[in-house]
Amino acid sequence: MAVLKTVSSVDVRLGMFIHGFEGSWWEHPFWRTRFLLTDLEDLQKLRGFHGGVIIDVARSQEAGADVVAASAAAAGCAEETEAPLRSPAASGKRHLPDSSAGGFSADQAEAAALVAGALDTVRGTFDDVRLGRAVAHEKVAALVDDISGQLDRNASALLRVLQLKSKHQYTYLHSVAVCTLMVNLARHLAMDEESVRTLGLAGLLHDVGKVAIPDAVLDKPGRLSAEEFALVRTHPEEGAALLREDDTMPALAMEVCLHHHERWDGNGYPHGLKAEDISLPARMGAICDVYDALTSHRAYKRAWLPARALGAMWSWEGHFDRELLFQFMRSINLYPPGMLVRLASDRLALVLDNGGRATRTRLLVFHSFAEGRALTPTTLVLSAGTEEDKVVGFVRPEESPSAIPSLDLYPPVAVTN
Repeated sequence: MAVLKTVSSVDVRLGMFIHGFEGSWWEHPFWRTRFLLTDLEDLQKLRGFHGGVIIDVARSQEAGADVVAASAAAAGCAEETEAPLRSPAASGKRHLPDSSAGGFSADQAEAAALVAGALDTVRGTFDDVRLGRAVAHEKVAALVDDISGQLDRNASALLRVLQLKSKHQYTYLHSVAVCTLMVNLARHLAMDEESVRTLGLAGLLHDVGKVAIPDAVLDKPGRLSAEEFALVRTHPEEGAALLREDDTMPALAMEVCLHHHERWDGNGYPHGLKAEDISLPARMGAICDVYDALTSHRAYKRAWLPARALGAMWSWEGHFDRELLFQFMRSINLYPPGMLVRLASDRLALVLDNGGRATRTRLLVFHSFAEGRALTPTTLVLSAGTEEDKVVGFVRPEESPSAIPSLDLYPPVAVTN
């Protein structure tokens, strides 16, 4: 039976069993929700968390003298630098967490558990490829199926969890995120289940060639030198060469690995393929790869909000298959502000800033194609699962049949999540 108590992060010691964290799930530094604290690095991470930590006393272990000393040393260092930032509410509280008052939701916990397992699977798979062993296809296929199932239950929870990568986890969890986005897009495109699963595998393995690139280059916080950049650009060919060693590897997975950095205008690498010479899976991989990279924290940049990332990607003329990029936006139900879209109701709308929320699309409807006339501008909010209307196409500004309202007249709304 669990015996729970809440302590300040500076009072946590090695040997304690972490049962959870107070406050928002998105603020604590771990993918796991429950684990035995045995690693000094994990203890140091906890010093940066400024909320209450829920300990299961019954599952905690008594630490030896050397562990206690290490814990105390870490705590002393943390108290010098972190304690002044602690909220008074974070210390001295002894109660069970109330999930209805800002604790874990079931969807968040389920998604986080999936991601934690996926991290281990991808790390092991990369090691297998690096060492010349065959990929454990059954294990990887099971992970893709789990991701597909989680997308059915709550896609937004999974996609949000996957944005919270640390720089040390990036390569592996970026692969999980690209897998998830590939599965989501493939299902949106109504592909058969075998293709969906293979594309998920391709997403997991698209960056496997990075095992040949030194971490010091991958995690470099500043601009890469010309030599370093040239080294990074070898990862598609390095990865494809590694995957060819596995006789059971689907050709599609090797194709995505090799060509996910090709560009629609022919200015990509490694082979400078252009337009439809780039396979559909590789074009899908290019979009999913860049979107996740832009919306993730890296050693050299902060994460962009999803709408900003999509806006940048849409503005890069010649970088992506534009029709496919639009289908990607539809698959995640999010569009950049300023985009003109056609609705199922045969109306024209301008995408407005949604205030940073990634679970809805805020539109300004201003023209009826069916009636051939301008409408009094009205706002419309489309959330996931909304049946009121939906986006079915995009319209270029020069093709708009009536004057486009100014975005300046419709400022962002306040976020009240």
